[in-house]
Amino acid sequence: MNNKLLKTGAIGTVLAAICCFTPLLVWVLSAIGLTSLVVYLDVVLLPLLAIFLIMLVIGLVLKFKNSKDNS
Repeated sequence: MNNKLLKTGAIGTVLAAICCFTPLLVWVLSAIGLTSLVVYLDVVLLPLLAIFLIMLVIGLVLKFKNSKDNS
């Protein structure tokens, strides 16, 4: 479970950060004609980034806790 949580948190954090901090998603939405959704990107992406960062931190903590227990 720890590795799955860690992988999900890492992949989600990277994808959300790319979509938050680059205009990539704006270009994609504009290209397919959904420009009206650009207004809601910050409302969705910033909490999503926070959730994935929390998942990543929990996964790292559990991984290090388990590695200390095994040694």
